[in-house]
Amino acid sequence: MTVREIIEALETVAPLLLQESYDNSGWQVADTSDTVRGVLICLDVTEEVVHEAIAGDFNLIISHHPLLFEGIKSLTGATEVERSLLLAVKHKISIYAAHTNLDNAPNGVNDRIASLIGLRETTFLRSEGVSDGIAYGSGKVGLLEHEEEEESFLLRIKALFHTGCIKHTAFTGRKIRKVALCGGSGAFLIPDALSCKADVYLTADLKYHNYFTAENKILLADFGHYESEQFTKELICDIIRKKRSTFAVQLTKVNTNPINYL
Repeated sequence: MTVREIIEALETVAPLLLQESYDNSGWQVADTSDTVRGVLICLDVTEEVVHEAIAGDFNLIISHHPLLFEGIKSLTGATEVERSLLLAVKHKISIYAAHTNLDNAPNGVNDRIASLIGLRETTFLRSEGVSDGIAYGSGKVGLLEHEEEEESFLLRIKALFHTGCIKHTAFTGRKIRKVALCGGSGAFLIPDALSCKADVYLTADLKYHNYFTAENKILLADFGHYESEQFTKELICDIIRKKRSTFAVQLTKVNTNPINYL
């Protein structure tokens, strides 16, 4: 089985046509005709992850975040991105990223987060339309089975996602039942969370001025970029094992979260 066939199986769930215009999902480096020996799955491609693939004889790395997000003008090993690319090429390791195409897909990243939290009756927070017969969109919104106090809800999220801290707006004094969410950087969906009258909006990478937009109408909570998307590794693994189960698939043992907490 070739590395191309593995990715074709993944793209039946998350086709590239679902990615955002700014994104660079897809092949980062590849000889797509190589016979696959094993697949290593990660959130971010770092030198340490590539070395892990070399040591384990994995010749395909599938990441969530693209290694190549901005263009590079030289390949000298001056940055970690360049060194990771050089290592991958030297050892004939293909790299593929399933980023916003997997975020926007039905049963994608945000569905996994919603399932972990225990949401029911989920829909896209922002429906983007239908492409090739696939309805897709950004974020998710759904209902908890039972109302929860704001503080206890956030503490549950903190424990569930192993988050060092959760930044949030002032408590509104209302209980949580309707939850809106978006894994990764989701400030762009704050208006949608307000429009659907969610009690809380969970996302990451909120900026200072984003918090002012809550105006006591909603609880905004930032539970970390890596933390919110960490279970994407399991999601990719599940998709591949369901489609192609005859070779080694392993989740990286490397914690690639660049943020630490005191």
